[in-house]
Amino acid sequence: MNPSAESCWWRRPDLCYENGRLVFAGVAVDELAGRSTAPAFFYSAARVVENLGRVRAALDGAGLGGRSRIFYAMKANRYAPLLSSLAATRSCGIDACSPAEVAHALSCGFTEADISFTGTSLSATDFDSLARWPGLHVNFDSLHALRTWGRLRPGSAVGIRVNPAIGVGRGSNEKLRYSGDTVTKFGIYREQFAEALQLCREARLDLTTIHFHTGCGYLTPQLPQWDAVLETCLQFLDLAPSVRRVNVGGGLGVPHVAGDLPLDLSAWGNILAHRFADRGLAVDVEPGDYLVKDAGLLVLEITYDELKRDRRFVGVNGGFNIAPEPAHYGLPFQPLPLGDALGPTSPATVAGNINEALDVWYQDALLPDLSGERHLALINAGAYSASMASHHCLRGSFTETLLA
Repeated sequence: MNPSAESCWWRRPDLCYENGRLVFAGVAVDELAGRSTAPAFFYSAARVVENLGRVRAALDGAGLGGRSRIFYAMKANRYAPLLSSLAATRSCGIDACSPAEVAHALSCGFTEADISFTGTSLSATDFDSLARWPGLHVNFDSLHALRTWGRLRPGSAVGIRVNPAIGVGRGSNEKLRYSGDTVTKFGIYREQFAEALQLCREARLDLTTIHFHTGCGYLTPQLPQWDAVLETCLQFLDLAPSVRRVNVGGGLGVPHVAGDLPLDLSAWGNILAHRFADRGLAVDVEPGDYLVKDAGLLVLEITYDELKRDRRFVGVNGGFNIAPEPAHYGLPFQPLPLGDALGPTSPATVAGNINEALDVWYQDALLPDLSGERHLALINAGAYSASMASHHCLRGSFTETLLA
């Protein structure tokens, strides 16, 4: 059995085996591996644009086009050539969460009016920096932030990030929920919302936006929970008649394992329309994962392939410090050989080169004999990988390349 026949859930026209070679974004991955020393990230600009187009089509198809906007969550991937290519499309703005991200987005071709800022635990220096960009839209998630901004920029327009005490994430993965039974730092709760409105009145702040982001990675089976989140957030809108926009954050997920199906964007858009269309509100979204995750490939060098007791391990020359999601959030990156090798497969644990027990990319991946392979590719490496990298064990070196 060859790997493409055994596990084809990930295959699409721009990621597949052709003539015995793995191809990504129109280029054989073994050729990409020869361009730079592994570890190496490769991003497909075309795939990002396709993903962006699907989100826009879902909003338009649900009757939510027009004033509604898509803000790319740049914390997912801040690679400058990627941001510049997005800016050139004029099809989306930027969701930024620090003043440094705002400055970076501006340097890549976005304007202040293109950027929606939502930060947390903001310092005095943060506020001073934000106040220098009068065209920036800002959302604040604490009473302290509203008080401070009211002194710095009285009379300006603002948004409030709320916490509906209900979240949605990938399956039962609680690490991917930002809201729920446990009280979190994110947003202003219903119990403090009246005080937040009073602070806006005192400083003549024009409350234009209600913002919420309650979880990550949800797929079609979680859409009923997503609908429940939206329903709960209506109570905030009922108390704030000046609001003209609702920003529902990001969290749209992509498949990670066999059995995952792509998110039904039509159903997602119809849920948004059902909750907000009759209110005359613009509905803004902040996808990060959905736009760039499956547009990224990480190529690593195979270091060994051997048994430890009765378990097969395949070692690679990159670890969780350059792409933390598999270790920290339980989101495995499917490994693929660069050659479509024939022959039997066997389960293998793909492990990295960091001296920590949690440094595992994928448990029990069915892989063929890799004796003729020098490299292994990991899919879904486009989001929350390089942007979250550290130099732990002094092994944080990698390259990034944007492909057309």
